[in-house]
Amino acid sequence: MNALRRSSRPVYQQIADELRAEISSGSLGPEGRLPTEAELVERYGVNRGTVRQALGVLVNEGLVVSERPKGYFVRQRRRMVYRPQDELRVSADPAPTMDHFRTALANDGRAATQTIDVALVVPPPEIAERLQLADGEIAAVRRRVRSIDGEPFNINDSYYPLEIVQGSEIVLPHDIARGANRVLAELGHKQVGIRHHYISRMPTPAEAHRLQLSPGTTLIVHYLTGYDEAGRPVRAVENVLPGDRHVVVAEDGDVPPDVGTPSE
Repeated sequence: MNALRRSSRPVYQQIADELRAEISSGSLGPEGRLPTEAELVERYGVNRGTVRQALGVLVNEGLVVSERPKGYFVRQRRRMVYRPQDELRVSADPAPTMDHFRTALANDGRAATQTIDVALVVPPPEIAERLQLADGEIAAVRRRVRSIDGEPFNINDSYYPLEIVQGSEIVLPHDIARGANRVLAELGHKQVGIRHHYISRMPTPAEAHRLQLSPGTTLIVHYLTGYDEAGRPVRAVENVLPGDRHVVVAEDGDVPPDVGTPSE
């Protein structure tokens, strides 16, 4: 029997701490099976309800999945490397078959898909302010949920002043293989700079539903505003990135190719 340390912390949290440490150390690797509830009851000398509380903590943290009746397993997740500097990218391929997101993931051997919904809306205040729109002014929004290997990974909602993009591919609900950035350039609004804002917060119920988030998952929210050569904001994007699914890599200046970014 494993005697728990004397502590003011509840016993179930102490059990969760020890199991979490085993996962972090690698002794319980990806897809590794945790001891059964009965084995944990015997190990710690507690009742089954306490064990289930401890396992519930790890499930809520996204570290463990329950696969009844097989048991509990270490969650296998390969994070997506998100590079905010790529948001200014314009494809050099004159006739690409996939946008940058899908191309990058395909090159990494992963299957990327996205759902696209286009609407004309009065944008939320934080977006209207970034686009310098008047009260009640309409914007076009391309709402995307991006998935990797069948799992929703992030939300990418891109807003554009309707005055600029009306009649273009941007207001059509399909993938733009050559990218919306190139369309903006063709419309005479090439982006030459981007301002980035990052915040960390908990998800809204709608975001938790769209991304199938486990309880307790935090978000990194990346707001970016793209400006054309006249200094006019022509694009405002809200990227919603679950913290357990992403590694953010920002690069400035002359750096060698990144070959060691951790994805686990």
